[in-house]
Amino acid sequence: MTSFVNSPPYTAALNIARTLRNAGHQAFFAGGCVRDLLLGLTPKDFDVATSALPRQVQALFPRTFSVGAHFGVVIVCTDEDQSTEVATFRHDGAYTDGRRPDAVRFSTDPREDVLRRDFTINGMLLDPVAYDEHHDAAAATLDFVHGREDLAAKMVRAIGKPILRFTEDKLRMLRAIRFAARLGFDIDPATMAAIQQQASAITQVSNERIRDELTKMLTEGHARRAMELLDQSGLLAEVLPEAVKMHGVQQPPEYHPEGDVWVHTMLLLEQLPPNPTATLAWGALLHDIGKPATYRAPDPGKSNDRIRFNGHVEVGVRIAEAVLARLRFSNEETAQIVALVQNHMRFGDILQMKQSTLKRFLRLPKFDEHLALHWLDCSSCHGNLKLYDFAKQQYEAEPEEHTRPAWFITGRNLIAAGYRPGPQFKPMLEAAEDAQLEGSIHTSEEALELIRTQFGSPPQSSN
Repeated sequence: MTSFVNSPPYTAALNIARTLRNAGHQAFFAGGCVRDLLLGLTPKDFDVATSALPRQVQALFPRTFSVGAHFGVVIVCTDEDQSTEVATFRHDGAYTDGRRPDAVRFSTDPREDVLRRDFTINGMLLDPVAYDEHHDAAAATLDFVHGREDLAAKMVRAIGKPILRFTEDKLRMLRAIRFAARLGFDIDPATMAAIQQQASAITQVSNERIRDELTKMLTEGHARRAMELLDQSGLLAEVLPEAVKMHGVQQPPEYHPEGDVWVHTMLLLEQLPPNPTATLAWGALLHDIGKPATYRAPDPGKSNDRIRFNGHVEVGVRIAEAVLARLRFSNEETAQIVALVQNHMRFGDILQMKQSTLKRFLRLPKFDEHLALHWLDCSSCHGNLKLYDFAKQQYEAEPEEHTRPAWFITGRNLIAAGYRPGPQFKPMLEAAEDAQLEGSIHTSEEALELIRTQFGSPPQSSN
């Protein structure tokens, strides 16, 4: 028996479908769960499509939430503490905002409901009772759009006329790319042509929704394929024009034998670990985003000159900040992604760092992501992991109390010693912290003496 059959999401959806059927309504599993069952994958959740009207659904179940009754969508909460989306069969009206229909007409015909959906592989229905009895997804599937044929052919194909599907809902263009990348499918030529024709309209979709789709592409396991399809479709130029500029930007072959900045970045994305954090994935995509703007060709008058990208980190930080602000990333996510861009070149100096500098470096928030990005960066070009191995060994060997000790001296101590608060406090405290991290001072008294030596004694108090 399939392992998920006894899982709470499956059991909850099955019981909801049975309750609807016992009340005289049609009820099927719909959408991605049917696709995944036919592919032999474990669905993340189970959605129910029904002929019952929203008010009828709400009358049958004690705990419901109307999240989109206008569109026929009701969330049913069961005793298993599960939330299941139940949607009434419907026919959609016009989509004047390029995202949702202005109005819907409820239907009792499952075929009519399927024909308004996005892709054939997502447009199949499954009889949950028949499936529960025999565990044969193919035999229990209702397929009005040849979705099973496209699954077998590994093809993402829009239902009906592709241009109409994308005119209705612009987000579907990004979803086509994401499904093709995640499943390892091709995109039907007519569907791809419609995306290319409509690509500029993706800007009608909110930046938050674009961000969420891009993040899924970067973290679902096939980030390189997703970015290449985005580029091929013309969507990348609309949602991340900064990334398109990496094409053709050559790099010094002695450090980057793999090719230009785009090729390097794609190789790096290809090696992302399974289910990476969103911040690591975006850091990987944007780490060299400053190189196109800082490219400098070799000076033909200098025999040993090479391609250079002077200041590409600083420029990359500014570009990354602009991208992340545009896509409405949280302050916390932005800070970490920018830190990854800002610090990715510092590994080159790690063998020469003073102990204080090294310890400050190792205590960067989420330093494991900095390590992971450096491994990806090296593995996608010269393959030399000497600096990575050293950094990893130092990071794992240093106890927290060594990189983040209780400081010998604070601003309050300086005030108590007679120093007046002001901008000089920062360099004074940093000097004491450096000395403590280096191990050259061991007490608060020694820290205060160091400050007196370097910055002078506190001014005499006047009576």
